[in-house]
Amino acid sequence: MRILIALLLSTTAGFADIENARDLMESDKFEQAYAELVPAAKAGNADAEELIGIMYAMGLGVERDDMRAFEWYLRSSMKGHPGSQSAVGWYYEVGRGMPSPDLTRAYMWYTLSAIGGDPDAAISLEEVVKKMTPEMIDKAHVLVTDYKGWMYPFK
Repeated sequence: MRILIALLLSTTAGFADIENARDLMESDKFEQAYAELVPAAKAGNADAEELIGIMYAMGLGVERDDMRAFEWYLRSSMKGHPGSQSAVGWYYEVGRGMPSPDLTRAYMWYTLSAIGGDPDAAISLEEVVKKMTPEMIDKAHVLVTDYKGWMYPFK
């Protein structure tokens, strides 16, 4: 029982830290927000990972770094975070921080984001489809099937 209580308290504290970090970001206190987020992100919290991704993508309190932003978004995405999945899709779509765009992977991540409930993902998906060949879309469907099964087993 003590272990369960300790686990619940640590989880609640983690959420409080993330909410505090969001408040700090809204107050333009990005360095402090980053310091609040890092422990939760390193512990695998997808929300903290996404927020650090945003900070690197926009250069908020840290030097802008597309590669690091992408990696933080990807970590969060692999845990099923829909907002991060859309961000990863966007990076693949425009090729930012990459050798070139990969529309097949963009489609895959936008689709997974839509399945996860991101309301903007469907719009992004509509736009990326306009740039794709039928073969690219077919390949993307295979990838979606591969990922969806373990990422969203009940949807």
